[in-house]
Amino acid sequence: MDTQNNSARGSLQVEPTGPRRVGVGTQKDLESAHTIDRDSFGQVGLLLITSFNCGYILSFSNLMLVPLGWIWGVTSLILVGVVTAYANWLLAEFHFIDGKRFIRYRDLMGHLFGRKMYYVTWVLQFSILLLGNMGFLLLGGKALKEINSAFSDSPWRLQCYIVITGVAYFVFAFLVPTLSSMRRWLGISMVLTFTYIMILLVILFKDGRSNKDRNYDISGSKFSKVMNGFGAISAIIVCNTSGILPELQSTLRKPAIVNMRKALYMQYSVGLLFYYGVSIVGYWAYGSAVSTYLPEELSGPKWAKVTINAISFVQSIISQHMFIAPVHETLDTKFLRLDKSIHSKENIVNLLLVRALVFTGNTLVTAAFPFMGDFVNLLGSFSLIPLTFVFPSMIYIKVKRKSTRLGKQVWHGGIIVFFSLLTIATTISAIRLIVLNVKEYHFFADV
Repeated sequence: MDTQNNSARGSLQVEPTGPRRVGVGTQKDLESAHTIDRDSFGQVGLLLITSFNCGYILSFSNLMLVPLGWIWGVTSLILVGVVTAYANWLLAEFHFIDGKRFIRYRDLMGHLFGRKMYYVTWVLQFSILLLGNMGFLLLGGKALKEINSAFSDSPWRLQCYIVITGVAYFVFAFLVPTLSSMRRWLGISMVLTFTYIMILLVILFKDGRSNKDRNYDISGSKFSKVMNGFGAISAIIVCNTSGILPELQSTLRKPAIVNMRKALYMQYSVGLLFYYGVSIVGYWAYGSAVSTYLPEELSGPKWAKVTINAISFVQSIISQHMFIAPVHETLDTKFLRLDKSIHSKENIVNLLLVRALVFTGNTLVTAAFPFMGDFVNLLGSFSLIPLTFVFPSMIYIKVKRKSTRLGKQVWHGGIIVFFSLLTIATTISAIRLIVLNVKEYHFFADV
């Protein structure tokens, strides 16, 4: 891979033509076991909408709004949503630099800033993707346990359901190995997503109207309020971005820059409306006492709670795949034969092994540390903030320093400083929360 410290020599150029199936291309760092240059913006936009409206939204009322309250909470939702949309819109522009295409974030950073930044980006991305997948495993396990609790007074331990979830994710990742191959599953995911959200919203409005005792007080000392507030900001960032935009953009057919921005418009309009909507209505319905997992609060009939949890579980099998796909792509590119089909006889054993490696490790760690909020806060602090806000501005200054006004360079320099400081503050908050939970819970706790 070309990760030398080469500076950009001019403004961005028009996208060059090239092969759709990579692995036989002319640029070494475009070699991949997965497919690029194939999908429409509608497919990627639908992927973003359904993936971000996953089971995670069932915990956002507690994680995002309880620590901030109404004024700071809604204000933070709006500001983070706008700034995150802008940062991703900006990053999409750098898919091509001087006619060279970058299908991985780490390759882009390595090309502009050298080998050290290549590895820094690699570590940040993979820590996000693996932690995020652990969060999905935990959410899937919680959904299954809630279903069993509706029919039994002595459900299995949470760890049993986490293992079942891990097996389901493994099977899906083997049968549907790439982002492009998710095409036929996205329609199913969309139906499932809006079905469970609609049922959930109906019950939330019903509960909110009948709940007269709710309050919205923010508890804790001044220091804990500040720390928890930073944790909430991390959670808001998590629900708006993925840190893998170049990898998603690589699947788009030309013009990839225009199409990626169209997909982002879909995410930050239709998609954001629903995952913000559920979060706000959940907080309104139950106040500061809202659970870290909304279905635990619902007063609706048994069938409604079972349906929400069942659909949330099935939908999470599909939606989690977007966030772990870059890990699969890296392992597949390294261990599979690129001149053969991904499910060919020559590749089938290695494909099974690399998928098993990912989900066995993640399932074991999730079962040992079942602290749902910690995954979300840590996810948004030390990794997502640099990838979403700091690095795109660094790229902008590097690529366009000779062709842009000083004011824009100062603006992006300010973004780098501000979000670097925010990274430090939110990481401290996330570590503090982990320490508190480690004191309260034990390994393999049945929470």
